[in-house]
Formats: sequence, structure tokens, C-alpha cells
Amino acid sequence: MADMDNKDQAELDPADLEDVEDVEEEETGEDVNSKARQLTVQMMQNPQILAALQERLDGLVGSPSGYMESLPKVVKRRVNALKNLQVKCAHIEAKFYEEVHELERKYAALYQPLFDKRSDIVKAAYEPTEEECEWKADEEEELTVSKQEEMKEKAKVEEEKKDEEKEDPKGVPEFWLTVFKNVDLLSDMVQEHDEPILKQLQDVKVKFSDPGQPMSFSLEFNFEPNEFFTNTLLTKTYKMRSEPDENDPFSFDGPEIMGCTGCTIDWTKGKNITLKTIKKKQKHKGRGTVRTVTKTVPNDSFFNFFTPPDVPESGDMDEDTEAVLAADFEIGHFIRERIVPRAVLYFTGEAIEDDDDDYDEEGEEADDEEGEEEGEEENDPDYDPKV
Repeated sequence: MADMDNKDQAELDPADLEDVEDVEEEETGEDVNSKARQLTVQMMQNPQILAALQERLDGLVGSPSGYMESLPKVVKRRVNALKNLQVKCAHIEAKFYEEVHELERKYAALYQPLFDKRSDIVKAAYEPTEEECEWKADEEEELTVSKQEEMKEKAKVEEEKKDEEKEDPKGVPEFWLTVFKNVDLLSDMVQEHDEPILKQLQDVKVKFSDPGQPMSFSLEFNFEPNEFFTNTLLTKTYKMRSEPDENDPFSFDGPEIMGCTGCTIDWTKGKNITLKTIKKKQKHKGRGTVRTVTKTVPNDSFFNFFTPPDVPESGDMDEDTEAVLAADFEIGHFIRERIVPRAVLYFTGEAIEDDDDDYDEEGEEADDEEGEEEGEEENDPDYDPKV
């Protein structure tokens, strides 16, 4: 038997022995990979390790690659010259935006008669003619003559019905309230107790600073006389700057809002909806008696828009104030650039549909990319969904 075993061993090919060793090594390697994956899962489930890793990654964002430091001194000098040219470009760009502001002021005067007529129609100070009320449909939506006649007859019946019911709405009821409620950025600000007041809003205007004055613009909210406050005009002014920061000239990206001031609202007694009264029970530590204390605290309201936080001269602000002002500046820009010029399209919802279409297209692209990444991960033999 010993001779047979020796004979069998002698007939084994050395290459076969290498294959056996490779299999053993592969099995050992798989065991190591499995243990490594398990260890990784355990580490990634540890919140302290995740926090440390995130901090490390955040520190790497925007860190220099070292390429600039490796450049010869003579090349660095030339790069400095290029940066000085860039600073001059920023100053020219600032002048460009100053001239844009002048153009905005010029064309605002041309737009204003149209906006005034819009206001007159909304508040029923002017009744548009039949010709002004005709709206031509798109070519593909043009109606046949018979259909037009049918619609005219239907409209006539509706009119007669309204006359019988003695309904006579004036102008365009709740025009600006509807505009605000149709825009997400503004609808979040409008509370239920704001609506009766905003129904009295007749017009919103934009006024630019006079020539030669520091760059700014004001939003004017015109109200009809109401029971809530004695003002008929509420204003909000935004101060702007169009010049590069001396300490960071490369951050210049057009005019920026530097601060804003609101106005005092002369509330009728008991009608100030920016404040609310709450009752709290307090227990005396020694005697154990309980008393009810009435306290006035701030209340959520659209009209808080007219009392923004002050910007300190030093420019140092806490995070909450910075967040409030950033949101305020965004709202002010949006009202100036989009709401006032295109109010009727936000009233009908057409402008909102356009905005949503743009957003959906971006979302679909993002979904597609995410799907591709998920597909790649699933095709990876080492992919572990737990990790």
C-alpha cells in the first residue's frame, strides 16, 4: 500500500499542487474580506466614528491640491498679476450693475402706467372695455365659429342669472391675497388671521432710489381703509451695494442687499394680530398658592414682514438673525423681480406651472442619475446593501 501511495504522489502534476494552494489562498482571502466588511458595517453604525469621518471630509472640501505651492516663484508672480486683473474686472462688473440699476429705474417709469391700470381694474376704479377683455387663444386652441357662438350664449345666460341674483362683484376680489397664497415662498407667511386684512390689499408697487442716491428699492403695499390699522400704505426698503468687498473681491456676484427697514403699523386697539395674549399658571414656592398671569407674546403673521431684525453696524449677527435676514432678502427680491411684474400670472397659476415644470425636469434628471447609481451598486459583486 505504501508503494501505491508513493506511486500516486509521484504521478501528481506539480501544477495540480499549485492549483490546490491557490484555492486555499482564495478561501482565506474571502474570509478576510468577509470579516473586513463586517467590521466596516459595525464601524459605520457607530455615531462617534461617523461624526469624526464627516468632520474629516468637511475639512477636505475646498482644500488646496498643492499645485499652486509647487509652482516656480516666477510663475506665482504672474498668477498674482492675473488676480489683480480679476479684481479690476470685478470693479468694472460693479459699474455694469450700477448702470443696470439705472436702466431698471428708466423702464420702471414705462411699466408704471400699465401697473396703475392693473390696480384700477383690480380695485374696480376702472372697467375695461370689451376690446380690452378679448383674449385670443393659441392657434391650436382656436375655437370654431359654432363653438364661439355657443360659449357667448352660455356667457349671456350666466350674466342674466347673476343679474337675477343681484350679484355684482367689484373689480377682481382677493387678487393679491390669491397671488400670495399661490406662491410657496409667501403662502408660508400668510396665516389665517392675516387673510381678512390682505383682502383689503389693493396694490403692490416697486420704487427705485433716485438718481445719485445710494442703490435701494422699496416695496409699497397700498391698502384700502380697514378696521385693523389706520395706515393705507405700508413700506419696506432694501438697501443694496454694488461694489466688491475689499477683503474678498472675488466673492462679488452682482448687487447684494445690505439691510432693510420696515415701517410702523398703527394698529387699531385690540386688532394687532402680530401679538397674542396667553395665560400661564404660576405656583408660589413658599405658600403653594397658584395665580394666573396674562402675558403678551409675538404671533406668527405676514405683517411681521414689516418689522425685520436690525443689522448691527459691526455686521456681527447670530445664526438665527442671519437666517431670518437671508429669508427676508430672498422674499424682497422675489416680490420685486417676479411678483409685481407678473402678478396676474401668479393669480391664475400660470407662472407657478412654469416654475413647477422647470423643477420637475431637474428632478427627473436627478432621479435618473440616482437610478443609474443604484443599478451600478447592485451589479457590484462586493456590494452590501447594509453598508
